[in-house]
Amino acid sequence: MHKNIFRTTWLLFTLVLLLTGCGGKQAVQTIFQKRTPYEAYAHNLREANLHKTALGQAWISAGQKALQDSILIKLPYQETGYFKADKPSASSYTFMAREGEMIEVKVTTRTNQDIRLFLDLFEVGSLQPRETRHVAAADTTNLHMEYKADNNLPYLVRLQPELLQSGSYTITIITKPSLAFPVQGKNSSAIQSFWGADRDNGSRLHEGVDIFAPKGTPAIAAARGIITRVDETPRGGKVVWLTDTENRQSIYYAHLDKQLVQPGQKVNIGDTLGLVGNTGNARSTPAHLHFGIYTFGRGAIDPYPFIYDANQKPEKVKVNEKYFGEWGRTAKNNTFIRRSPEAKAETVSKLPKNAAVLVLAGTQNWYKVQLPNGAIGFLHKDNFAALTKPIETQSLKADTELTESPNLTASPVAALKKDTKVSVLGFFEAFQLVRLADGTLGWLKS
Repeated sequence: MHKNIFRTTWLLFTLVLLLTGCGGKQAVQTIFQKRTPYEAYAHNLREANLHKTALGQAWISAGQKALQDSILIKLPYQETGYFKADKPSASSYTFMAREGEMIEVKVTTRTNQDIRLFLDLFEVGSLQPRETRHVAAADTTNLHMEYKADNNLPYLVRLQPELLQSGSYTITIITKPSLAFPVQGKNSSAIQSFWGADRDNGSRLHEGVDIFAPKGTPAIAAARGIITRVDETPRGGKVVWLTDTENRQSIYYAHLDKQLVQPGQKVNIGDTLGLVGNTGNARSTPAHLHFGIYTFGRGAIDPYPFIYDANQKPEKVKVNEKYFGEWGRTAKNNTFIRRSPEAKAETVSKLPKNAAVLVLAGTQNWYKVQLPNGAIGFLHKDNFAALTKPIETQSLKADTELTESPNLTASPVAALKKDTKVSVLGFFEAFQLVRLADGTLGWLKS
């Protein structure tokens, strides 16, 4: 049996090397220009019939399952984890983004050999089972991706390694403004009136944001484009319209003291369009820039996410990385596995003391763990215990089989004789996680 496993694994490894070699990669790039790196790799697996093997099926299944995982995060977010070569897996991260925000994802690796990771971004629909729409992919040699959110929606990032490769990774996900701040020398703290506020005793709503600055401060181009209108109106006073054709939107600057551009003029980010003032219906207010965005075909939208910069860095990982990829157990009774790394987040599972968990990764003070039934969630480090000592040692009362997972249909790992001594490390439902004298881990029915 072991010879067959070795032969199959070696065949898979050889084929994967062929798939990822220079010639194969160039062929993929030449023939399938429109495929993402992930899709090209999956296609190559099918071409080599690897998708029919247990490992190939597990890799494809892991990628599909990641799109349905219920893990939720808040940005900015940073996680360090470990992918094991012997078990195909994928990580996913679901978060909310607002229209106009720039989603930025970076991945770094620490491995003894090259490892190819596939990094993809999806829009998430509201239906169940979850519908996803692929919107962006990173180059496998760079693992850096930026994407401007087109809607107020959940987004999902999937990170998956190629077959038969192990390695540590750190993923960082943040949002930042997609436009430059439109008032020179100012930042988001200067925004003091927001979208949707009442105007004219409630007869209309504020279709923009007001950025306060001393009179005469340069109002600058937030994007590259063409000046399409320079005018003076009763409400907006001296105004400038900048058409941002790349993003299919018009940007509106109002209440200017002076206009310093002409219609038809091309401008770059940071060029001065005018000077902040209080013309139009703002004569009784301090000097400020009214800043608005009008999308082609939809009209006014909230410009705040386009220019707001939280300027926050994600918290560093504070858990012990040596447990990544290893089994552990809960340290206390009534331990909650959470959907998000927050104390009051939705509960994935409530576990007794000594329940076995597989550590996948870590973020802040939380371990990301997988339960033996496949559920994934976050366990606070204070509720985690390493398997440094067994809970107890037992002698088997009858011949039995050690299995690779805690269910009756699981594949056997070893045949055990009566009186074999095992170290009990954890529990899950009616099964025990045990270690044999030679270090082999597996599950026994209690």
